[in-house]
Amino acid sequence: MILWAGLLLVHCCLRLTGAAGENPGLETCMRCSQGLHCKTKGGYSFPRPCENPTESLNTTVFHNVSLSTVMKCERMQKCSLRLGIKAVVQVTDSIHGVSFCITTAGMMMRCKTFSFTRASRERMSGLQVEVENNCTEVSPNQQVQVTVTTVPSYCGMTWTSTYHSPGCSHEDFRRLVPECITGRLSYKVNPDKKELSVNVSDMLNDHNYHLRLCRKDFICSGTGAYTLIKKEQPIKSVTFPYSRPLPCLCIEGWSAVMDAPRVQVCPFKDRVEELWFGITFDPLEETLLWEPACPITALAALCQMRDDGICVDFPHSSQNVTREKIAFSKVDPHDRLCVKFTAGSQSWTRCPFADGRLQAWELVTTRTEGREEVKMLSQISANFSVGLCVKSKGSPECQTTETHNVQVEKQKAVDLNLKGTFCNSCLQVKRLDVEYAATVIHCLKLCSDSSPLRSDLTWVFVLTGVCLFGVICVTLALHVLLSVYRRRKQKITGVRNGEKQIEPPPTCVVSVLQTQPVVHGRVFIPDSPQCGNNEKANLLSE
Repeated sequence: MILWAGLLLVHCCLRLTGAAGENPGLETCMRCSQGLHCKTKGGYSFPRPCENPTESLNTTVFHNVSLSTVMKCERMQKCSLRLGIKAVVQVTDSIHGVSFCITTAGMMMRCKTFSFTRASRERMSGLQVEVENNCTEVSPNQQVQVTVTTVPSYCGMTWTSTYHSPGCSHEDFRRLVPECITGRLSYKVNPDKKELSVNVSDMLNDHNYHLRLCRKDFICSGTGAYTLIKKEQPIKSVTFPYSRPLPCLCIEGWSAVMDAPRVQVCPFKDRVEELWFGITFDPLEETLLWEPACPITALAALCQMRDDGICVDFPHSSQNVTREKIAFSKVDPHDRLCVKFTAGSQSWTRCPFADGRLQAWELVTTRTEGREEVKMLSQISANFSVGLCVKSKGSPECQTTETHNVQVEKQKAVDLNLKGTFCNSCLQVKRLDVEYAATVIHCLKLCSDSSPLRSDLTWVFVLTGVCLFGVICVTLALHVLLSVYRRRKQKITGVRNGEKQIEPPPTCVVSVLQTQPVVHGRVFIPDSPQCGNNEKANLLSE
């Protein structure tokens, strides 16, 4: 059982009452049951030889032995850990006391002895008494071997066990035990400026404090961002710049003392997606390279991106990722060739050639007489497989009908023969002289729904219509010019003959209404506006 103690008074170990008064030399960290008078003897480093017990001695002497950890504090941040040993012993005349021995790695054995007075042994013979020792100091996370023997030491009457003291993970230890005090780190992230503002609290009193950024692996390797916070500084904070929010980028702090424990806080520990960058390509070796910026357990594989957004893995292209650089050899750079990273249940896809700057070859399309002419142009000399295929509606697959190999020289365009092609036909092209290459499908766009003949007839009809429209426009223009010419000729002829052109008077029709009024036996007829004059009305005799 581990006894966790908070901040205790000076000398927290129990001081005996009653019996302690009778034994003024007894250390305050050792205790015997009330009524049992105990004395302590100086420690020794070597175990004493055992002797054979008498026949009357019961071999079951130790009924219960327990180990624990107690904490002794003198003041704040000045506490130490002690190993607590509690044993229940059956008192007899042949057993004069109990010995506790502690052994740690690299250290000699340390022993303490409890001696029972003769009077106590006679008075409490046959009874079970409790003896407790809290005097042995231990370090956090230390392994010790404990041996409890009788005094004198009888063979076969020994209790032995191994105990592991708790580490500094306990909250009280990190506040009170100097070996565990690391300080507390809090931070704020400014993603726009790429800055980390770090604040330190609860650091070890009267000591300076180291603070830095590091990349966590087997050890935390410094990135170059470091500062020393002085103990006199009233505000213990600092701002660090960072380049990338990597999951292994951590803030590390420790007190300026020898072998001080360190505390680490990793602000971007969940940003795993930041690792899948930095893919490079060597065009001379045709090798795709990537090295993880942080150690991670993942799987990397090459895949081809389809039009529907699904990346199909290349067979036998998977590689395990830990912390070493990985390489894919004999890779044809193409915008459809990608790398898929899988960590746990999540996957990420990165396409390093998506910008098209490193594409080694391409299909060049030209339009001639309503048809497409496809040529292949390569930056290197390479061998390709070219075939005709037909796509089915709703399916990304292309069913190949025939294929043949095409050798393409560097910077020399090769015409791909498309005779006999029809609508929905596609070209399927793949490079053959590499290990990993994307399969490119190029489908024809300029074709009719039935055959190329209909497309040709359409162009004939269009051209015929354009020609007819031109003839009509020319005829109308000539007719207008001829009319103008004739009128001008007539005018010129009339002027030469001295003829005066007299306009015939306009016909004026006036309706005589029977209902018009009669003035002195005459009919009054008003002027008609159609006659174009303003003369007064004429009087007509009946």
